[in-house]
Amino acid sequence: MKKERANLKRGIIIIQTVVFAAVAVIIIGALASFAATTIKGGRINFNREQAFQAAEAGIDYYRWHLAHAPNDYTDGGEGAGPYVHFLKDREGNTVGQFSLEITAPPPGSTKVVIRSTGSATVDSSFLRTVESSVAKPSIAKYAVAGNNAFRFGAGTEIFGPIHINGGIRFDGLAHNLVSSAATTYTDTDGDACTTTNSWAVHTCLSPQDPTSPTSLPPRPDVFEAGRLISQPLIDFSSFTADLAILKSKAQSADGFYQNLAGTGYVGYHIVLKTNDTFDLYKINSWADLGNCSGTSSSWSVGTQTLQGNYPFPVNGIIFLEDHTVVDGQIDGARLTITAADLISPIVYKNIIINNDVSYTNYDGADAIGLIGQNGVKVGMISEDNLKIDGALIAQNSSVGRFYYVGSNCSYKNRSIISLYGMIASFARYGFAYTNGTGYATRNITYDANLLYAPPPDFPLTADEYQILSWQETSN
Repeated sequence: MKKERANLKRGIIIIQTVVFAAVAVIIIGALASFAATTIKGGRINFNREQAFQAAEAGIDYYRWHLAHAPNDYTDGGEGAGPYVHFLKDREGNTVGQFSLEITAPPPGSTKVVIRSTGSATVDSSFLRTVESSVAKPSIAKYAVAGNNAFRFGAGTEIFGPIHINGGIRFDGLAHNLVSSAATTYTDTDGDACTTTNSWAVHTCLSPQDPTSPTSLPPRPDVFEAGRLISQPLIDFSSFTADLAILKSKAQSADGFYQNLAGTGYVGYHIVLKTNDTFDLYKINSWADLGNCSGTSSSWSVGTQTLQGNYPFPVNGIIFLEDHTVVDGQIDGARLTITAADLISPIVYKNIIINNDVSYTNYDGADAIGLIGQNGVKVGMISEDNLKIDGALIAQNSSVGRFYYVGSNCSYKNRSIISLYGMIASFARYGFAYTNGTGYATRNITYDANLLYAPPPDFPLTADEYQILSWQETSN
């Protein structure tokens, strides 16, 4: 009996041992599998990270390449990509590679798209791709840019960044950053709330800002995104060289160029059309002032002579050496129109806008740049509700409306002017005057598409490429 019990105990122990051994084997196997999976996952993550670092290295490399060869979009060669480079560690061992695809900028633009696909040498099956857009910033990155002191009156609402070399009095509403290259200045307006020692960006809206050295208070009711002073200057004098470049490109086979209108004419009139053509007129005379005064000319077409209908130039550059009136509409076009006399500039030339200049598409497909060697002006016989789509540059004078007065002048008071684009004005811009003449309501909305794709060969504010966007993309 005792022997049977002993055998039974031994049997139970053997069974328990087998069970525990089986459990141990299962646990050890699971742990081993988990460890193997963890190691494999770590190796995969390591290889993926190496591939990502290789892709980023490709972006950094080509940004460096563009800094030394800004017009080379073929990686120093002549053929199309992709362009493959190997990465080595400090011992000279190859640890990865990146493959580059470069998209050159369209005519008149500086935007370059760099697409870099990286992989690790130990496992090239893992690919990571980074895409970055870089460009040289143009003056069109601002909603309003200026040289002299500016005033933005009550009723002015601006969507987009503002930068002025001189001081700024802002009594409207700014939805973006307002900055000045000055620190303080003297506000010379007759109704100035601060005169000497005015802060370079200030408002007279109640409660008015203090003068320097009293600190500026936050005014989100006026400056929604804030304000800055003592910022870098914009060099308006450099635009002269830009005009010469535009003229040269207009005189090429891909551009459109016209000399002075000639004896018996006062300028040109361009009517833009949605079929990618424009009508060109020579203006025989300006319209009579009638009962209006204040400016010596109406700057409005009186009589004109059709010269012909022309296709938009391939490079988008139109250059005329005389005053030029512009109106009409485009559809899918990108143009820069310049009025400048570079032959014998005794009288600087104006761009004149009296009727709508408009886009069809507002997704960046349409772009118009209007550059006046003197200014970009609105004349006497202008639309009561005037719409201007485009980027406007006045190199030596201002963007604004000429001054018209007179008790019986029916054109002195206008209702609304709406600008979708940007303004760069050497002198103080303005479409209204303190006596109530001009446009009662001024709406300026910045076209954010100009930041990435300004009009063809629009003047730049820097020679270095800057990053516009960076993102990882799928392969």
